[in-house]
Amino acid sequence: MGIITSIGTNAGETLASLLQSKSGIGRLQFIDTLLKDQIPVSEVPLSEKQLLELAGFSQDAGFTRNVLLGLIAAREAWQDADGQIEKNVRTGLVSATTVGGMDKCEIFYQDFLTNNTRNAYISSYDCADSTQRIADVLGIKDFVTTISTACSSASNAIMLGARMIRMGLLDRVVAGGTECLTKFHLNGFESLKILDREPCKPFDARRNGITLGEGAAYLVLEAENIMGKSHHKVYAEVKGYGNSCEAFHQTASNPEGVGAYLSMKRALEVAGLQPSDIAYINAHGTGTDNNDIAEGKAIEKLFGETIPLVSSTKPMTGHTTSAAGGVEAIITLLAMNHGFIPANLNFREPMPELSFQPVTRLINNLKINQVMSNSFGFGGNDTTLIFSRWK
Repeated sequence: MGIITSIGTNAGETLASLLQSKSGIGRLQFIDTLLKDQIPVSEVPLSEKQLLELAGFSQDAGFTRNVLLGLIAAREAWQDADGQIEKNVRTGLVSATTVGGMDKCEIFYQDFLTNNTRNAYISSYDCADSTQRIADVLGIKDFVTTISTACSSASNAIMLGARMIRMGLLDRVVAGGTECLTKFHLNGFESLKILDREPCKPFDARRNGITLGEGAAYLVLEAENIMGKSHHKVYAEVKGYGNSCEAFHQTASNPEGVGAYLSMKRALEVAGLQPSDIAYINAHGTGTDNNDIAEGKAIEKLFGETIPLVSSTKPMTGHTTSAAGGVEAIITLLAMNHGFIPANLNFREPMPELSFQPVTRLINNLKINQVMSNSFGFGGNDTTLIFSRWK
């Protein structure tokens, strides 16, 4: 696994922050916008120069912030898995993003119209640019593709990677996503009137919107029959996955949680598990009025009186949009492997519409065998992943 967010530049730092219930939410540093002092964000606390140094590239490489975040996380995952391109091991990359290199296009577009000095950045606007650059650095050529399904993108990347392995099309897949903050992000969500002026409060009766974040996270998935060739740690099995597209509204979820229910139900069916087998749900938990009601009702409908422990970790990392599924998959795996449940920060007042409350303080010393991670995107593209402790 490899990860970089506001709470850590690698998996070790991320684990330490989770165990301290540390939030990365604060004031915007690296984007010049009128919203800078109005809206909190969860920004990776490194400048572009610092990210370049961490990634090991020079200033003239033409890399956007989105690319650098993805490279740092994907390379950590690749190295964690002793990644090498082997002749008889079919290896793929499935990478998720939505904004692509928009951070640089916002700055250089007018310049692009009058001269060609910034064309390397303009061409990186394409979402596939970050994917191809990551593939080039890792040396992956067998299969390379990009997923853009808004906030379920990285979860769909992991699901596609797992399905391709199970179907015998690939042996190893690097899967996840990368997303940096941009003015487009901030202005777009502000136009929807769903940005909280305070750090987000998922599943709280006083919730008032999301806190945007940025980051990248990737997993290396392998077929069981090639695992014996390497000696790296196995964190878990991708046991189940489910996707639904309810198409209820362009941005909002069905208030009854139809899509969320279907994706969780399908993931359980693929995994061959019962609802009672799930010990923990890392909820999508955005802190919006719509999502938390819809997701909460879906959880109640599926799990009945045996609702697992539930928390949203977005009050720590912010909502990393297209990267969220990868970020939260790794958080969920860290929780399972180290026996803890991360806290749902900022919760004070229960929602009257729901019968359950999230975990508000870190719970330690647990044996966790099956975990679920939800990622729900605009247009009702909802995805659920289930991870099981490796035998």
